[in-house]
Amino acid sequence: MNVHPGFAGGEPASPFFSLEHEMLRDQVRRFVEEEIKPCADAWEEEGFVPRAVLRRMGELGFFGIRYPAEYGGSEMDALASVVFAEELGRCTYGGVAITALVHTDMASVHVFNGGSEAQRARWLPGIIAGEVITAVAVTEPEAGSDVKAIRTTARREGDSFVLDGTKLFITNGVHADLYSVAAKTGGGGPASRSVTMFLVEKGTPGFRVGRELDKHGWRSSDTAELVFEDCRVPAENILGEEGQGFYAIMRNFQNERLVIGAMAMGEAQAALEITLDWVRSRKAFGATLWDKQATRQKLAELAGKVEAGRQLVYATAWRVSRGEDCTREVSMVKAYCGELVNEVLYDCVQCHGGMGFMRGTAIERMARDVRVQTIGGGATEVMLEEVAKRL
Repeated sequence: MNVHPGFAGGEPASPFFSLEHEMLRDQVRRFVEEEIKPCADAWEEEGFVPRAVLRRMGELGFFGIRYPAEYGGSEMDALASVVFAEELGRCTYGGVAITALVHTDMASVHVFNGGSEAQRARWLPGIIAGEVITAVAVTEPEAGSDVKAIRTTARREGDSFVLDGTKLFITNGVHADLYSVAAKTGGGGPASRSVTMFLVEKGTPGFRVGRELDKHGWRSSDTAELVFEDCRVPAENILGEEGQGFYAIMRNFQNERLVIGAMAMGEAQAALEITLDWVRSRKAFGATLWDKQATRQKLAELAGKVEAGRQLVYATAWRVSRGEDCTREVSMVKAYCGELVNEVLYDCVQCHGGMGFMRGTAIERMARDVRVQTIGGGATEVMLEEVAKRL
């Protein structure tokens, strides 16, 4: 059930991908096998991915897939991001995957999309090299998918803005170097026109990690509550235009949700492969579990659903790479793939029996990791409403 078996410089296995895409897939897959899987159990215990590993990913070009060559990037497209996310999902350590993907496709994109030439020149080379790790701070205790409800404020004082508020559930929040922070700057106007994005560096007076957060899954990903108390940043740290942050967030959500869908399908594929190996060797009542028709058909059914989800991701990424507005399809990807990966892991745990409930097994870890896929980046219910509005 290998997604792209045997590629070694031959023809791409899918009409959506070029040879360059397949070379990227092979490179990421090798990195996963050689540098993630042997070490990631320790990162789960430590609660974060070591900086040396992130720098290595930068050296290999993984952090500059979509960015211009002038900053050290490789100028690829949305399909390349999907390849990267899918292969990281297959590593079976969701916390490792999301650490990298938040940096590449959810946080640093604010610097590229909204940043001035000076901001890009200052930050993107380090971001691409893995020397500067990024986080995006939008979610708050009372504002998640409802971005308009954020309460963090930024008031103008001369040539600076002063930020006050709290952000919650921020991935890379503990160890990041640079944060893209959403704050209200409007004076009573429409909520959609009162949000502004700011760049805030670690160590800025008035900005601190309130607490490190302990999670059900994604154990190798650091997550934080961030606190801003009279945090003064220069006005030149605005990303894009003042009052246009809501639209920047919505724009970047499209890429984020597509990438999360790809990650989920990588996780689902890996879980099926692990479970196939298990049921072909585990014996019960005189035969292997694979000899039971119910087991075979359940896994066959799941394999079909995962293939459908994968093709939805690929087709949507192809359309995005052509410049089409795919808000409806991206919302479908996020809803379908997030729910599906949870269905797959539920049944894979069941196939493993008691062993699937034991800490230290990949399936148990993955079942915890994927639970957040229906929540983070836009809850399933929110995604379905986005689809419904466009039917």
